[in-house]
Amino acid sequence: MASRMGQWGNDLYTGRRSYDIVGHRNRWFMVAATLVLLSSALLMSRGLNLGIAFRGGSEFTVPSVTTTDQQLALDAVRSIEGAEPPRVSVVGKDTIRVQTSSLTDVQTSSLKQALATAYGVDVVDVDSSFVGPQWGQDVTSKALRALVIFLVLVSLVLTVYFRDWRMAAAGLVALVHDVILTVGVYAAVGWEVTPATVIGFLTILGYSLYDTVVVFDKVRENVRGVVKQKRFTYSEMANLALNQTLVRSINTSIVAVLPVAAILFIGAFLLGAGTLRDIALALFVGILVGTFSSVFLATPLLTWMKDQDEEIAAHNATVLAARAAAPQGQESRVRVGALVPGEHLGNRAQPRRRPSGTTGRRP
Repeated sequence: MASRMGQWGNDLYTGRRSYDIVGHRNRWFMVAATLVLLSSALLMSRGLNLGIAFRGGSEFTVPSVTTTDQQLALDAVRSIEGAEPPRVSVVGKDTIRVQTSSLTDVQTSSLKQALATAYGVDVVDVDSSFVGPQWGQDVTSKALRALVIFLVLVSLVLTVYFRDWRMAAAGLVALVHDVILTVGVYAAVGWEVTPATVIGFLTILGYSLYDTVVVFDKVRENVRGVVKQKRFTYSEMANLALNQTLVRSINTSIVAVLPVAAILFIGAFLLGAGTLRDIALALFVGILVGTFSSVFLATPLLTWMKDQDEEIAAHNATVLAARAAAPQGQESRVRVGALVPGEHLGNRAQPRRRPSGTTGRRP
């Protein structure tokens, strides 16, 4: 199995095997656009379940309960005049968390007593905390500001590093795609968005950017001097770069997603660690959509923008015309998106020279 995977990866790198990802870019654009529209619709219709750190309010934690019946907490909050309907959740296996509107000191003491009585615990064990609405607004604004600053810096760094604004634009589109899809998943499942979730969002952006930069590096290497040859188009050379880095992208994603999946499904669901769940879902979804965008969105979008350039468009037309005019059977040596085995643009394999004085005939 390992030898087959190794042979598959070697075939992709040399061009003996190729998947025409760039050639079907319109299909991937439609898939990405559909997912973005679906996520946007979920955000507008359902919205995000913002945690208390973002919206402000009072939070109560009741530990070591003998029952996790959330109706008891709802009834306790209803007994407090002026308290808004709460958000009740189970943390771990025996802890109840109640979040409601901002309460006065008198209301807080009354609700602590009501919760202690409802769940049969000592009132001193019921923990309460308060988050002001202004502080919650500050957290929200700073999180959005951090995201905007991150995207701006990414655009500048990619433009300077690759010396091509199109690569920066394609990478930025892929990052925005990843954020919208990940946030859409949170809107779909209704899980609470906490500061840990925001950290997860920023982390997946870094991962997605790293994967995209690796692919773009190979694209830049392959297309160097592309207009000086007449055999391959820009898109075909970029597609070769995608195939050459495909195995690496898959392996990196698997290695990254396995521990995150363990945190999400074992730590959060089986062990009930709610804090782990907040960040693990963002990482799990982000790694998957980040891999998709770096392979099926960023580079195909880059090739679409480059094909609009007059020089690249003229070169592509020349290559296709020469290929169509080639004698029958000769044009089949060039496969779309791949090189003839043993060749590389700018570094073609040379025929093996025989030592001087030999005829090449077997004795």
